[in-house]
Amino acid sequence: MEIVEQKMTVMERQKRKEEIEKGLQFIQSTLPLSQEDYEAFLQKLVQNLFAEGNDLFREKDFKLALVQYVEGLNVADYAASDEVTIPVDLLCKLHVNRAACYFAMGLYEKSLEDSEKALGFSKESIRALFRKARCLNELGRYKEAYECNSRCLLSLPHDESVAQLGQELAQKLGLRVRKAYKRPQTVSNGLGSVDDIETEETSIQEPRQPASIQKPPPVANHSGSSHTTVPKVVELLMSQPESAMPNTALLVKNPLASTHIFKQACHICYPKTGLKAGDYTYREGLEHKCKRDILLGRRRNSDDKTWKRIRPRPTKTNFVGSYYLCKDMLNKQDCKYGDNCTFAYHQEEIDVWTEERKGTLNRDLLFDPLGGVKRGSLTIAKILKEHQGIFTFLCEICFDSKPRIISKGTKDSSVVCSNLAAKHGFYDNKCLVHIVRSTSLKYSKIRQFQEHFQFDVCRHEVRYGCLREDSCHFAHSFIELKVWLLQQYSGMTHEDIVQESKKYWQQMEAHASKANNTMASTRTPTSNAFELEMKFVCGQCWRNGQVVEPDKDLKYCSAKARHCWTKERRVLLVKSKAKKKWVFVRPLPSIRNFPQQYDLCIHAQNGRKCQYVGNCSFAHSPEEREMWTFMKENKILDMQQTYDMWLKKHNPGKPGEGTPLTSREGEKQIQMPTDYADMMGYHCWLCGKNSNSKKQWQQHIQSEKHKEKVFTSDNDSSCWNYRFPMGEFRLCERSQKAKPCPEGEKCRFAHGQDELSEWLDRREVMKQKLAKARKDMLLCPRDDDFGKYNFLLRDSM
Repeated sequence: MEIVEQKMTVMERQKRKEEIEKGLQFIQSTLPLSQEDYEAFLQKLVQNLFAEGNDLFREKDFKLALVQYVEGLNVADYAASDEVTIPVDLLCKLHVNRAACYFAMGLYEKSLEDSEKALGFSKESIRALFRKARCLNELGRYKEAYECNSRCLLSLPHDESVAQLGQELAQKLGLRVRKAYKRPQTVSNGLGSVDDIETEETSIQEPRQPASIQKPPPVANHSGSSHTTVPKVVELLMSQPESAMPNTALLVKNPLASTHIFKQACHICYPKTGLKAGDYTYREGLEHKCKRDILLGRRRNSDDKTWKRIRPRPTKTNFVGSYYLCKDMLNKQDCKYGDNCTFAYHQEEIDVWTEERKGTLNRDLLFDPLGGVKRGSLTIAKILKEHQGIFTFLCEICFDSKPRIISKGTKDSSVVCSNLAAKHGFYDNKCLVHIVRSTSLKYSKIRQFQEHFQFDVCRHEVRYGCLREDSCHFAHSFIELKVWLLQQYSGMTHEDIVQESKKYWQQMEAHASKANNTMASTRTPTSNAFELEMKFVCGQCWRNGQVVEPDKDLKYCSAKARHCWTKERRVLLVKSKAKKKWVFVRPLPSIRNFPQQYDLCIHAQNGRKCQYVGNCSFAHSPEEREMWTFMKENKILDMQQTYDMWLKKHNPGKPGEGTPLTSREGEKQIQMPTDYADMMGYHCWLCGKNSNSKKQWQQHIQSEKHKEKVFTSDNDSSCWNYRFPMGEFRLCERSQKAKPCPEGEKCRFAHGQDELSEWLDRREVMKQKLAKARKDMLLCPRDDDFGKYNFLLRDSM
């Protein structure tokens, strides 16, 4: 009897698959059908996709199940566009079950989005609410998860999955765990297990999922926004071999995957075919060895199937607003600025530039997760040459403590760590760490490579710090990713890496000593005919209208704020005898092709602000032109050489910091291992500062500068396009009318849907940063005064 039932089931599934295939082929055609038959046909197709996804899910084939659910939602969207309604109950179940797929695969944020969409269709969906609770728990948002699970617990007080999650969350939140009162008779609600997937008949109890499905291995979610587009899912999930995806999710590096298609080309297959700036043609199918150094793109649903070149994003500009199209290209004329034009040539370029500025898209990683790094080409010497710093061993228990403590083997006895209060066994608890010291200290822990680790960088760690820490399967820094790659193909141990690091720095010290011996014979530029007075000042103070020079030790500026005196933060000012006014001088616009002479910018001549301030190759003042001419004639190629020359003239007793005169702008300063010898104590990974005592640590984490760092990052100015959130996450009723809001920038409400969407996204990022800082004890537990960020505390109450 069982064999007969199995055969019937196989036959039914085969028939359903054939119906699905025929149905999908039919809706891609334009064959006519009566409205009544058409509606019944589309509803049946969605139901078949839903049922097929359920069967695949029970077989634990989550990838194929996901494709069926996505296809079902796509067909439902297609039906809605053609005025055919799919039952709301079925749409809700599709989102609930797709959320179950995402959860089983570790894509917790995407699972959360689907759970919320399902609740949008049915607020009473207990399964959707429970899925939301589980996702929030995995994402570290315990208080929100507890609130959702509590609502489930009131409806299903005796469900094992709900009760277990409730106890787990209570322990994490420090709440008292109590057992439930059980009534003598319990009436079943017909729902079955709340952790099951939805079926066509919710009263039928589905078999319980195995433990491996209910509790997937902890992985970091690296997905972008959720879209119901089959090609994206197929491309990301189906194109990978099974061995590459052991129940973990791939990092989605393309937030435009659902709306754009990208490919790589070179000047051979994408040659210039005309005189105008945009005259290029893609020669598809050409057999050649492509360098793949040109990014091409086009929109998926556009009638225009032309591949368009995506130029590199203009970075030498202070402009932070939205990108606009070039007027010349918009009018189908030639752009005289060519590749130097800071306006976009087409909408695809605007879309990519916008995501690149937010930090959500990296074109180097679109097609290659390792950004061009080849397995056989990596060595420790190459890694250190690119990233500088050193590899060393630190006490892992101290390093993982909250707050982080930096300790290593003691000088007298390396058996125990240098944290005298704990004295952990050093040999059994050491971990490999990469340390870089520039204006601050940065420690990158290098975990031992394991087979199930993914060769990608964790997106959460980059944005606000990964809450999963060592349990995350993704690399938490690019240098950790490179070390993993090196270990995989070479078999090097962590001890080998430390030894190779020592050898590298011994060679560097030997070369440095030889260079110092020959430095006296190096010819330095002279300034005999130079009539301008030069001065290097703090760039941050200069932006505030102050002319502030460094202190005597050349470590900080002499202002009360004590800004770090580094080459990134100092600017060159010059003053002529005629004007006697300090004028800012930009770096040389080019170090490859010097012009015969530098000319003044026409905007500056007319007293207007130059629109191309970052890319403008014309001098913005006579003083700047004279300084550039002097630098060209004396072959001074960058500001570091200018600074060294100025420093030797005005401070002969002080050696020039940074690179020698023959270096190029952008090279990193060499830090010898001796520079890291005695660094111990509490470490703030946000600010890169070490504290020698607990009192000093408390003062640091209570400082306004540190608390500002909790919620902000260095690239915030380029990530966000609108105002800082004012605390009210709703649209301004007055701005929705014809007249503008009278309060303007001071209005507490959002002035438009785009601004509101960015506010909501920005709030979520700041909440995650706050959660990570609290977890790492980078804030005092009783501290609840964060100034303009206090609305985050209000939202979490």
